[in-house]
Amino acid sequence: MKCLIIAAGKSSRLCRKGNTKPLIPLLGIPLIERVIRSAVQAGINDFYVVTGYDGDQVRHFLDGLARRCKIAITHVVNNDWEKDNGVSVLKAREYLDEPFLLLMADHLFDPAILRDLIAQPPGMGEITLAVDSNTTNPLVDMDDVTRVKCENGRLLEIGKALPGFNGFDTGIFLCTQALFGALERSVAERSDTSLTGGVRCLAAAGKVNVMDIGGRFWVDVDDPKALGKAERALLVQLRDKPTDGPVSRYLNRPLSIRISRYLTRLPLTPNQISLISFFGSLLAAVLFATGGYPALAAGGVLAQLASIIDGCDGEVARLKFQVSDYGGWFDAVLDRYADAFLLFGLTWHTFADGANMLALFVGFLAIIGSFVQSYTADKYDGLMRARFTSSRGLRIGRDIRVFLVFLGALLNQPFWALLVIATLMNGEAVRRLWVCRNHG
Repeated sequence: MKCLIIAAGKSSRLCRKGNTKPLIPLLGIPLIERVIRSAVQAGINDFYVVTGYDGDQVRHFLDGLARRCKIAITHVVNNDWEKDNGVSVLKAREYLDEPFLLLMADHLFDPAILRDLIAQPPGMGEITLAVDSNTTNPLVDMDDVTRVKCENGRLLEIGKALPGFNGFDTGIFLCTQALFGALERSVAERSDTSLTGGVRCLAAAGKVNVMDIGGRFWVDVDDPKALGKAERALLVQLRDKPTDGPVSRYLNRPLSIRISRYLTRLPLTPNQISLISFFGSLLAAVLFATGGYPALAAGGVLAQLASIIDGCDGEVARLKFQVSDYGGWFDAVLDRYADAFLLFGLTWHTFADGANMLALFVGFLAIIGSFVQSYTADKYDGLMRARFTSSRGLRIGRDIRVFLVFLGALLNQPFWALLVIATLMNGEAVRRLWVCRNHG
């Protein structure tokens, strides 16, 4: 399916953030790139982008983006960009002879909205509009949003000052060629060159279907306030990670999200952040082995800080559309090495501080338990999740393990920290084996 994106206008309200609206960055990624990458995640790879104001700069950026994403981007030039957005849609008429998606360069959205929309193709001579029925959506600017009135899956009325509305226009459409004829009628009959005018003509003929987005994320980034709302909304989405343990959920994640917000502005890749976290853990292990309480305490703090930063690689990957299977595997491998160094360093400190052979044995059990617990987590969470979701209970994972290292070092109780880790990790591995056995 082809996708038409309108990116021709000039936004005076966002001029403080950048001269060219489609290229204004949000958490390190330009707005138009966020729109295109979201569409790519929904399975689209053939784009037609209408540019106008500062078009050369936008087109140059899009050419580079097309190469990086391995997608097709066709440029449509609108020299009448100062007119309403319906003119931009009409400029693309010659390129679109089949059903197509229509998006705005400044409307961000959950890719699932496009997938659902594509699954509900409109009939001949019709279009479908994705609407938000949540009329209290905090991301919506009530002074600027286009309102809609819908009934029985059809659009009845649309407009910014519409009374008695029951939803919002998200700016996400699945169109047929009927839209072009409606836009021409709107211009000829009402001198209305806006996209809303064309949609209004089709709605009067009962030709506009609506699809409720079901509370999914979308936002129109039209001014600095909306840009701030969009940033906060994207960051909040990072909190929802089912595999987070209690330490990650309530301590590490809130801190790592704040760090990630700034890391997105730097030329750092997620894999480089993974390496930074690993070397932090390695340095912590060296401090443990050095001996003495100051080095022990400093190593504990550094280990916990590295654990927090360890969450940033995945967050930055999601925010900058750099998620990859290799990245997740690379991070997991480094985590196993980091765990081994941390626990060995703590064991060495305990033994060198005058402990007997029991300390070495407990340290060995802690390291083995850590590895087995990490291995069983993959099977437990991946293969068996659907069978015993209600049996998972409290998740024992790396976040708890590193936090116990931190507490043991800070309280100058490395042996007891190792003993608790060995007991918890091996006990959790046995529990998982038992649960999996009982659930087939």
